[in-house]
Order: sequence, then structure tokens, then C-alpha cells
Amino acid sequence: MWGISYWAVPIFSSLVWLAMLLAMLITWTTEGSPHYPSMDPSQHIAYISDVGAQGLKPLFIAMSAVTVVTFDLAFILERWLRHTGRLAHNTSLTQKILSFLSIIAAIAGGVGLILLSIFDTLRHPHLHDGFLVLFIAGYIISAIFICAEYQRLGIHFREHSVLRYSFWIKLFFILVEIAMAIAFGVCQNQGKYNAAAVLEWIIALIFFFYVLSFFIDFMPAVRKKHHQSRATEMDVAMEQGDATLSSRHHRNGASNGYMNGYGDGYTNGHTNGQNNGYENDHQQNGVVKPTEPVPASQNF
Repeated sequence: MWGISYWAVPIFSSLVWLAMLLAMLITWTTEGSPHYPSMDPSQHIAYISDVGAQGLKPLFIAMSAVTVVTFDLAFILERWLRHTGRLAHNTSLTQKILSFLSIIAAIAGGVGLILLSIFDTLRHPHLHDGFLVLFIAGYIISAIFICAEYQRLGIHFREHSVLRYSFWIKLFFILVEIAMAIAFGVCQNQGKYNAAAVLEWIIALIFFFYVLSFFIDFMPAVRKKHHQSRATEMDVAMEQGDATLSSRHHRNGASNGYMNGYGDGYTNGHTNGQNNGYENDHQQNGVVKPTEPVPASQNF
């Protein structure tokens, strides 16, 4: 109905992320839930990183990279659409700064995810944990900047309900992810690795919904594009109608001119012919014929 547009970018990104999670989870369960070398002896539930450090590492790297690159592209597109007026434009320098900071934080989070998939938990455990913190913190900070920007935009554009919905969705993500990240860290430090593994899978699933939520941010741009297309079609139709009407008037004018000219020519020619014929009957070689006398009346 709308065609492929900006809204497809976050949807594609979220689906790639979800497909990766499902592939890794299904692989681990169908293989009989094996105990990988990177897992603690007391651990029975594998982390995402444990699965990604084994045979699915190329998949982990590739799909993580595709996810964050396309997701960060959504941030850049959103900034561009606000700049061009396709979305509610920024009304202050502060809003623009917040937007740029959210992009920078998102890029940092994306770099963290790519690097943690490369430096796996089996061979580079300390680097892996550091990049994991960068990944989670980067996108949480990015969401904070977006919420601050949308809160200010909502003051000036109260009629745009999308800003309000998006603000609350991102605020929910911030609060839940912070709570989950704290719980994950506590479980890790206390040696509750199974609980920490479950929390990691939940955090990853919440990230899927967060990426998907950017779909609604692009909806006003789609509607505006649709209205502009309809307006353009109407303008073209009106121009074509004017051209057709002008052509019709031209044809009617030419036809009327031809008929009037023909009628006037015929009338003038007929009248002149009669007059000339009459005069020719009375004139010959420029001499006027004498008029025969009328015989005198006779009285009876």
C-alpha cells in the first residue's frame, strides 16, 4: 500500500536480529543443549556469546554487523527527514545537538556489538565483556538522547501523537534495559550463570522490539510523501485539463472562424454576383443601354 520506504529500514534490521537469535537458540537446542568450552562447569544454559563463539561465529558476526549498520542508518535517515521537513523539524539548536549525540552513541553501540562478536568469549573473554558493556551502554545512552529530543519536539508539535508514543516506548526501553543490565551484572558477579544467561537472551529480545519500534517514527514521512504525490498528480491532471480546454477552445475558434468566413464569403459573393449580373445586363462596354419608352396608356 505504501511501497518500500524509510519504515522498511528498522523493520529489516529488527528481523535480521531476530533471525540471528532464533538460529542460534534453535541450533543450541537441536544439538542437545551441549556444554561449550566457554561455559562455566555449573552452567547449563548457554549465553548468546557461548553459541556465537562456536560454529555459528561467522553467522554471529555477519548478522550482528547487518543489524547495527542498518539500525544506525535509521538514525541518520531520521535526522535527514527532520532536516528536510518530512518529519517534525527541530525547533532549536539543542534538539539538533541531542539528535547528533544519539547518532554518535548508537554508532558506538553498534561498534561494540560488532567487536564483541569478533572477540568471542572463548578466546578473548575480557575484551568481549568490555565490548558488551559498550554495546548496551551505547544504545541506552542513545535512547536517552532521543527521549530528550522527542520531549522537546512534543512541546512544539502536540498534534503529532507519534512523538508521544515513540517517547514512551523508548523510555520503557531505557528503564527495562537498565534494570536488566544491573540484574545481569549482579548474577554474573554472584556466579548465577544460568540466571545471567536467561537475562542475556531477554535483553537481546527486548532490543529486537526497540529496533522495531523505530518503524512508527517514519510513518509521518510516509503520509506526507503520499499527500505530496497526490498533490502532484492533481497538479498534472489540472495542467492536462487546462491544455485540453485550451486546445478545444482553439479548435472551436478555428471552426467558428472558418464557418463565419465561409458564410460571409458565400453571402458576399452571392450578393455581389447578383449586383454585377444586374449591372451587366444594363451596361455593355461601359455604355448605358437606353431605356425603352413605356407606351402611353390608352383610354377606353
